[in-house]
Amino acid sequence: MERTRRKNIQRVSNITNAKNIIIEYIANNAKSYLIITIIFFIGIILGIMFVNNANSEQTNQIFSYLTNFIDSIKEGYKVEEGTLLKNSIIKNFQITLLLWFLGLTVIGIPLIYCVICYKGFCIGYTVSSIIATIGTGKGIIFILASMLFQYVIFIPCILTLAVSGLKVDKQIMEDRRKENIKIQIVKHTLLSIFILVMLLISSFVETYVSGNLSVIFLKYC
Repeated sequence: MERTRRKNIQRVSNITNAKNIIIEYIANNAKSYLIITIIFFIGIILGIMFVNNANSEQTNQIFSYLTNFIDSIKEGYKVEEGTLLKNSIIKNFQITLLLWFLGLTVIGIPLIYCVICYKGFCIGYTVSSIIATIGTGKGIIFILASMLFQYVIFIPCILTLAVSGLKVDKQIMEDRRKENIKIQIVKHTLLSIFILVMLLISSFVETYVSGNLSVIFLKYC
């Protein structure tokens, strides 16, 4: 009984320490988080604007693709979970590797901004396309079912990794002491590994939670 109580106390203490570390990290990098978040939302807005201002041919292509996909699901088409999981893992591994690498290069800052803006653009494009195809009400419900759970993990992770990369880039440009740069690179690498683990979790959530919810929605709504 006493051992169990001590384990519970230790577990609570570890969680508290982890929360404090996260809060302190965000507070120390608040400016970078603000800039990255703004760029991310600019990308979302650009994605929405692209769909809303697409010509009739592009609009028809988007509508036709999504309509065919929805109809195939309603007719009993089964999504290959193994393939979906594999593709999601590869995608998340690539974005992690890219942001890690850009954090080690002198020209990484503008490229990190471009990557984050592009990810925002993809989300804005997807959301706007879904709503334009199946309507606002059903579109929002479908988006919540198919995207919310994995993006709750995905978005904070890539923003945090981008901020870490910016921090290393600035360290390389402003501080010529090799020892300090090495320390930042090690921290950035360890954070990248942690982020990759979190993104792998989001891949499983995307495949086995969001994937099944979206299929259920499309079949019965």
